Amino acid sequence: MRDDAEFTAFAEAAALRLRQIAYLMCRDWHLAQDLTQTTLTKMYVAWNRVNRGDGDPFIYARKILLNALIDHRRRRSSSELTADQLPEAARAADPTDVRLTLLGALALLPRRSRAIVLLRYWEDHSVAVTAEILGVKPSVVKSQSMRALATLREHLGEDRELLFG
Repeated sequence: MRDDAEFTAFAEAAALRLRQIAYLMCRDWHLAQDLTQTTLTKMYVAWNRVNRGDGDPFIYARKILLNALIDHRRRRSSSELTADQLPEAARAADPTDVRLTLLGALALLPRRSRAIVLLRYWEDHSVAVTAEILGVKPSVVKSQSMRALATLREHLGEDRELLFG
């Protein structure tokens, strides 16, 4: 028998955080909302199985969210348009500009690298937990996080001084 009260409590507590993570991964608030709803729907269907274990249901929800984003990108990959040059980046001056500059640099990373950076440095997870969430080896998390950080430094260039002092 499904325990709707427990799921409702989980969904209310996790929805905002899931939506924020989804936005950081896809940079589209509407898509982030759709991905969050998809995640919570799948969590509801599997709630008895998820809630029965000793683990944190949020970890499972993040994995569903990441898979939903990857599935969405695969479906839409044929309709995306590419550009041969990136638009000129504006000089970061205030906190909003700094945040947009950082989000823009994150958007340039490949999906898995972006997920690793967000889980390691935004969500502050260990290498082992990040590897478990993404279903990869810890060595992959270590190597890709270092490459992703190098890529971010390269993309940020002069703006790096404004971001990190």
